[in-house]
Amino acid sequence: MLSTSGVAGSRDRATAPEPCAARRLSRWWPAVAQTRIELVQALGTKNLVLQDSQAQFRPPEDPTFTTTPRALYQVILPKAPLEGFIVVYEFADPTTAATAAAAQAAYLATGPAKVQSPFGARHIIRLVGSTVVQYTWVPEGAEDPLQPDIQTALETLGTGVQVPS
Repeated sequence: MLSTSGVAGSRDRATAPEPCAARRLSRWWPAVAQTRIELVQALGTKNLVLQDSQAQFRPPEDPTFTTTPRALYQVILPKAPLEGFIVVYEFADPTTAATAAAAQAAYLATGPAKVQSPFGARHIIRLVGSTVVQYTWVPEGAEDPLQPDIQTALETLGTGVQVPS
């Protein structure tokens, strides 16, 4: 019985975000945790592994997103260890998330966001309940052959939000 508790405790620690994010996400944590489970399942279909990240990473963000609680994850890419970041933003409800995701998509098409992104960046935005998932990558500059599989896996998750060209 003690070993079972130890195993469960270890698993819980492995799936929780870093402490400061957990404090910021405390009242939203169940939705973010559910989205993380769905991310792991979707990425797993392509044999990709998701891990929590403590990196100092922020993608280009609409002002709404800069103050929204978020969790940062990273897909393990052996040939591109500084790539593969996925950000999950938590909103009060699915309607607010959809409105914010549309604003984020519009923002990513603006000059300021394009300056903050590498040339040729492809932004993937997915709505999953009251969360918004964002992943950005550069197809022409992909350093790891697994990078295209991240987009393919994410396209099976929730509902897509089109970023204007």
